[in-house]
Amino acid sequence: MKKTVGWIAKTGPYIMMALSAAAVSCGFQLLLIPQKLLSSGVSGVAMIIGYVSGWNIGWLYFALNVPILIWGYRVLGRKFILLSMVTVIFTSAFMQFVPEHALTNDRLLACVFGGVLVGAGTAVTLRFGGSSGGFDIIASIISRHRDLPVGILVVALNAIVVAANGWLRKDWDAALYSMLSIYLTGKVIDLVHTPHRKVTAFIVTKQTDLLAAKLLTLPRGVTILKTRGGFTSNEQDMLMTVTTRYELTELRKIIRGVDPNAFVNVVQTIDVIGQFRRRPS
Repeated sequence: MKKTVGWIAKTGPYIMMALSAAAVSCGFQLLLIPQKLLSSGVSGVAMIIGYVSGWNIGWLYFALNVPILIWGYRVLGRKFILLSMVTVIFTSAFMQFVPEHALTNDRLLACVFGGVLVGAGTAVTLRFGGSSGGFDIIASIISRHRDLPVGILVVALNAIVVAANGWLRKDWDAALYSMLSIYLTGKVIDLVHTPHRKVTAFIVTKQTDLLAAKLLTLPRGVTILKTRGGFTSNEQDMLMTVTTRYELTELRKIIRGVDPNAFVNVVQTIDVIGQFRRRPS
């Protein structure tokens, strides 16, 4: 049983990367590309080149992501980039198998549902510790330094891509529809992937020293408070730590591993004043 659980824990993120890649490739091949619309980031650049040259957009997407993935490996770490590579490879591969076929001839419907589908797929990859490559990696780097929403950063980085598409192809309707699609992609990402939002965890435990040491590896500061139960009058320690929604899954894992019986109360934090480590290392 433990081996099965361990196997699922190890392979789960990679399975989610593959499923997310399938969603993104369907959004490309069935909604955006048939209408000559753009997606966000490097995929948008690949689409522009593909529309102008006739080259395979899936392989262009893969080729353009390689240097960004190498840069991300140096800045964001091995696991994040490994998962991102899996997503990029699967997306490129799925785009070879999913035929380019318009589900609708209405550009507005295509841009809305294409943007939502691509955003949902991208958000899942970010939520499980990876990305769909390209501008997502660049935005993740900026977000860790500047504490800004990834989705809005992606939208900002894509403005020049959309403008280039409108200028090169002289189709400003497609450019504006593309911008709407990219905006929706960013909003969906921010609904699911929330590293810029802070939470405060109050943890009542009997394993104070061990749990505090583990929490410091996130790395986040920990404050230890003395508490007394109102019903039992037993004295215990309570750990208080402020972290991000993005790291909440790892926080839960650490607590369950050290003290499954710990009482944990997680509340949303409106603002943090003072030192707060925004970029885990």
